Amino acid sequence: MTTDQTILFSLITLILIFLIWGKIRYDVTAFAALVLAAMTGVIPKDQIFSGFGHPAVIIIALVLIVSRGLSRSGAIEMLARKVVDSSRSLQNHIGIMAVISATLSSIMNNVAALALLMPVDIQAAQRSKRSPSLTLMPLSFASILGGMITLIGTPPNIVIATFRESALGKPYGMFSFAPVGLVVAIVGVLYVSFLGWRLIPAERGKHDTLLELGDLKAYISNAKVQKASSAVDKKLKDLEPFAEKSDVNILGLVRHGKHLPGSARREIIRKNDLVVLEGRPDAIDQFVGAADLEYVGAHKHDSMLAEAVTLMEVVVPKGAMIEGRKAMEVRLLSQRNVTLLGISRKDRRIREQVRKVPIKAGDILLLLGPEEQLPNVVDWLGCLSLAGRGLEVPQRSKAWAAVAIFAAAIIAASTGLIYLPMALAAVVVAYVALRIVPLSQVYDSVEWPVIVLLGSMIPIGAALEARGGTTLVANAIVDWTAGWPTVAVLTILMLVTMTLSDVLNNVATALIAAPIGIDIATRLDANPDSFLMAVAVAASCAFLTPIGHKNNTIIMGPGGYKFGDYWRMGLPLEILVVLVGIPTILLVWPL
Repeated sequence: MTTDQTILFSLITLILIFLIWGKIRYDVTAFAALVLAAMTGVIPKDQIFSGFGHPAVIIIALVLIVSRGLSRSGAIEMLARKVVDSSRSLQNHIGIMAVISATLSSIMNNVAALALLMPVDIQAAQRSKRSPSLTLMPLSFASILGGMITLIGTPPNIVIATFRESALGKPYGMFSFAPVGLVVAIVGVLYVSFLGWRLIPAERGKHDTLLELGDLKAYISNAKVQKASSAVDKKLKDLEPFAEKSDVNILGLVRHGKHLPGSARREIIRKNDLVVLEGRPDAIDQFVGAADLEYVGAHKHDSMLAEAVTLMEVVVPKGAMIEGRKAMEVRLLSQRNVTLLGISRKDRRIREQVRKVPIKAGDILLLLGPEEQLPNVVDWLGCLSLAGRGLEVPQRSKAWAAVAIFAAAIIAASTGLIYLPMALAAVVVAYVALRIVPLSQVYDSVEWPVIVLLGSMIPIGAALEARGGTTLVANAIVDWTAGWPTVAVLTILMLVTMTLSDVLNNVATALIAAPIGIDIATRLDANPDSFLMAVAVAASCAFLTPIGHKNNTIIMGPGGYKFGDYWRMGLPLEILVVLVGIPTILLVWPL
C-alpha cells in the first residue's frame, strides 16, 4: 500500500467514524476531510473543489428546487387529499398512501414527497381516532422505495448515473433504474401494506401519539414571572390550583439560569423567575393567563400591532439548520420575533430553559410568532409543520402549469433532446418566471449540507480511485470470495452497501461503494452495470435505523418511535429487497 493510499484510507476511515458518531454534522466532516486531503497533497490543487461543479451536485440542487415548485403549486396536495379517505380500513389506507408516496418519490425528491404527505396522514389518523405510529413508518419506507425508480427520485441514483459516465463513457438515463427499481418498489410496497405495518411494536399502536403531540406529557415550556405579576412573593406551590385546573404539571423553577432543586415548591417566586411547565399547548396557554405569567419574549409579540400571533407545531428533520443548536444561538426571538415555547422529546424530560436546550433531530417544537411570519421562520429553521395548514399557501391556479412544464422537461431529457441538467434548469427558470417558486426561496429550497457533502466526497473518491485504492479493496473482496460464483460476490457487495447505508448518509455510501463495484466487475470480467445497479438499490435501502435516511428521522417524533422499532419492520424488508433485487438485476443486466 502506497503512502497516498494510506492517507486516503485513513481519511475515509475517519469520515466513517465521525458519520457513525453523529456528533459533528456530515457536511462539516466531509469538508474537513477534503481540506486535510488537499493539505497532504493526495488531491491535486486543480481538483480540490471540482466536486462542487460535478453534474450530480447540480442535478440534486435543481431537483430540490423543482420539488419545491411542485409542492407550492398545490397539485400534489390536491391529489393526496382527494385520494385519502379516513373512513377506509387501516390496511387500505396504508396501501393507498404507500402507493401515492412511492409514485411521488419517483418524480420528485423522496424527502419532499414525505414532507407533503405526512401532515395528510396525521390528519387522517386524527379523523379515524387512531395513532399515526401505525401508518407513518410504512409511509416513510414507501417513499424511500419509490425513489429507486427514476434517476431523480433519490440522490444515490444521480451519483451512480454520473459515476457511470466517468467510468464507462455514458450515464444512465432517466428511466434506466426503472426495470429493477420498479420491481423492488412494488414488492416493497406490497410488503409494507399487508405485513410490514403489523410488525410495528404493539405498544406503539396502542399508544396515543396523536394525543401526545399536543398532550400533557408532550411539551416542556417556560413561563416568565413579570414584574407586576400577582405571582411575585408567592410560593411556587400556590400556583398548583391553577395548574390542576388547566391540566398542567409544574416541574420547577429557574432563577438566573439555574434550575432550583425539588424543594423549590416552597420557594418564594421573584420577578424574572421562569416557571417550568409540562402540558398541552392550549393548557399551557390557559395556565399562563390564569397564573398571571407571560411567555418569554411576549412583549415583542405584543408590540406587533395588527399582526395575529399563532402557535405552530413542527418536527426537526435530520440536517435541519436548528439541529444541534439552541434557540438563543440562532437568535430566534431577538431577530425573528418567534418564541420557542416547548420541546417534545422522547428520550428524556427537559427541565432546563428550553431556549438553552440543544435541539435534536426528531424533536417536536412548539413555536409562537406572527401568523404571517411564522411559516417563513419554520422554513428557515429547516423544520416541517405537523399541521395541515402547511408552511405555504398552495398556488392551485398554477398546478397544471407546474406539472406540464415538469413533464415536458422529463420527456425531453428522456428522449435525448436535451441534457438532463439543462432540462431541470429550464424548469427552475420557468418556475421562477411564473412565480411558482419565489426568487427568495430558490436558494432556500436547496439542501446545502447534502451539496457540501457531495462536493467534498467526490474529489476524495476520485483520488482514491486514481491512486488505486478502490482496486485494492476490490481485489481484497475478490480474493476473499475466491471460487465463489459471481452472483455471490454481487450479493456480498449489495449486503455490505446496504449495511453502510443504515448508518451513513446514502450519498456517501454510493460514493464509496460505486467505484469498488466497478473494480470488482473488472476483476471478475463481469458486467459493471450489474454491480452499479446493486449499489444503487442497496444505497437507497436504509430501513434498520432512524439515522440511515432523513425520512426515517422525520417520522420518529410524530410517530412516537424508538430507535429499536425500525429494524422490526425494516429487516424483513431489506432481506426481501436482496431476494427480489438480485434476480431482477441479473435478468435486466446479465452478468
